Amino acid sequence: MQLLPEFSLRHPETLAEAARLLKDSDARILAGGTGLIANVRQGLAAPAVLVSLERVPGFRDIVEEGEAVRFGAGVTLARLIGDARVAERFPALAEAAVTIAGPSHRSVATLGGNLCLDTRCVFYNQNEVWRRSNGYCLKYRGDICHVAPQGKQCHAAYSGDLAPVLFVMQAELEVVGPGGARRMPIAALYREDGAQHLTLERGELVAAVRVPLPAAGMRFGYRKARARGAIDFPLAGVAVALQTEQGRVRALRVALTGTNACPLLLKGTDEFQGQALDSALLEKLKKLVQKQVSPQRTTVTASNYRRQVAAALSARLAKELAA
Repeated sequence: MQLLPEFSLRHPETLAEAARLLKDSDARILAGGTGLIANVRQGLAAPAVLVSLERVPGFRDIVEEGEAVRFGAGVTLARLIGDARVAERFPALAEAAVTIAGPSHRSVATLGGNLCLDTRCVFYNQNEVWRRSNGYCLKYRGDICHVAPQGKQCHAAYSGDLAPVLFVMQAELEVVGPGGARRMPIAALYREDGAQHLTLERGELVAAVRVPLPAAGMRFGYRKARARGAIDFPLAGVAVALQTEQGRVRALRVALTGTNACPLLLKGTDEFQGQALDSALLEKLKKLVQKQVSPQRTTVTASNYRRQVAAALSARLAKELAA
């Protein structure tokens, strides 16, 4: 770890003011800081300005809005876990939040921070001396992806736990920038590029997440595999939304994390509508997952292991939700 470089700390009182600071200076948003400060300490970022959002009204609020609930991006993971409304209406969100890091991290880490979590790779998340001795990498200060040296795309993996749950819940984001506010589906926040995995324009920030109330009979869940039983990022994580009627699938959505440069909403699950949720369907689901995830050599575990784990978790969770 390195000493923190010099920086100035700004405290805007509106999101519009924060957006202007982000656009007009070498600045980064500071909410919980659990991801950003670790990267700064490793020499992976050196912003001249940190923009704290602690004085922005509503940034940490949870508000019911008709058929949806609006979560400010500054809501902490600990609050997601402990809020009675989340437990009643969105238990899978709390289920995912409690798997992230440790209790002290969750007391300050935020919903928006986890959604915008930097991608990770064994060639990137190292100290400065290690990275320099290897000529850096395509994601930061280098021109070679050590995972796939013949290519020109970064394969660092996205490892946020909340995004796949919000994918299957069909959440929307509120984004604020210099040009004003806009809404977009949560999937539109991401692209398959480990070096630039967020689609936000300069000066934009995630202000809130709007989650629709679930349809009657819709069940959600989240499971992940990791090297240790706590703290660690997912080697593969799976969220499932399932609605059944008399043992047959009415709706099935599956989203994954930890395997690609961005969270992935599985394609082709609409084909299961009307089919019995039996072992044959679960095998088809596993094959869909295996075909669409693309884990690379970005962690300490083998790529194919993560592919198999993602498939197995998807089938097990779907079976569990159908029980």
